[in-house]
Amino acid sequence: MDIAREETCLITGGCGYFGYRLATHLRKNGVKVILFDVIAPKNDGLDGITLVHGDIRDYEQVLSAVSGVDCVFHVASYGMSGREQLKPSRIEEVNVDGTHNVIKACVQSAVPRLVYTSTFNVVFGGQEIRNGDENLPYLPLHLHPDHYSRTKSIAEMAVLKANGTTLKGNPGVLRTCALRPAGIYGPGEQRHLPRIVGYIENGLFRFVYGKPSSLVEFVHVDNLVSAHALAAVALAAPANHRAAGQAYFISDGRPVNNFEFFRPLVEGLGYSFPRLRLPIGLIYFAAFLIEMVHRLVAPFYDFQPLLTRTEVYKTGVTHYFSMAKAETQLGYLPREYDLDDVVQWFRCRGHGRKPRNDGIGRLLVNLLAIAAFMIALLSFLPVVGS
Repeated sequence: MDIAREETCLITGGCGYFGYRLATHLRKNGVKVILFDVIAPKNDGLDGITLVHGDIRDYEQVLSAVSGVDCVFHVASYGMSGREQLKPSRIEEVNVDGTHNVIKACVQSAVPRLVYTSTFNVVFGGQEIRNGDENLPYLPLHLHPDHYSRTKSIAEMAVLKANGTTLKGNPGVLRTCALRPAGIYGPGEQRHLPRIVGYIENGLFRFVYGKPSSLVEFVHVDNLVSAHALAAVALAAPANHRAAGQAYFISDGRPVNNFEFFRPLVEGLGYSFPRLRLPIGLIYFAAFLIEMVHRLVAPFYDFQPLLTRTEVYKTGVTHYFSMAKAETQLGYLPREYDLDDVVQWFRCRGHGRKPRNDGIGRLLVNLLAIAAFMIALLSFLPVVGS
């Protein structure tokens, strides 16, 4: 079952990677689409898609954008990874205040359906989870080690609580649901994959960490698009609003070791996969030190951290979830993908190992980098006898 062709859908954060991919899917199926974002799309081919420049932190802009809309996909967020994770005030403004603006505007403008893009992290905070389901409780807010996960949890709770709210000037009510995706991948993804490829090409991907048996999950962008389209349908009257008030874990349904998942990318670009494996505790401590340094120097130099604590446990600690509820209630059936199209995407843009004659120079750079890291690490240790 598809979204009705005569409907109009609005996507917050619609000019981002996933938002735009969702927009093109909906448009190909005859749905009118409005993109609401603070940035302009990097892609061409906006025929039949309306772009509204706006900020979800501004209620009046959100209210104006959702007028006359049949379904809102609230995708916009901030602080998922890297240095963005270390900017708490903006994370709060976008993820919490922005979501409240979206909910309020939907009620005010009598928008009947709201699909929220959440995250695994609303229940995960570094503890092992094997084949978890939607009956798991939210992780207590004070246990979240990062602002992004905490604010996404607050926002999801607000969205689901708003389910059943009476619409202004309309006898109907607002129907809401939340999708909790794993890490997104696909050709053209701009948040995680370029950062990983940068580390590979700059010689920084020299070790892995955690247990070889640790398992995490990913979701191909097209599977996530499918889940969102199905959720919008499952909120509507013909489907008896069966998704209303519900949350769903969404992934490819194939738990895998995080580093083994990226092996085809590393080797596909012509690089050797690292053999050195370090304890996750050591890497977590190093990430903590990096965050402390960032906090001190960010006002002068907002550098990209190599890793944050959240990224360490998201990549090194087992956590995966059952797709049974999404399959049963949404009809979600993930297709199987690999990284071949991702490798080709990067290769077509000039990435990949090239012949080099600077082996000694690169070795010296690596040794200096390791020495600097060890000096920084040792500087935080107590001095004996002082």
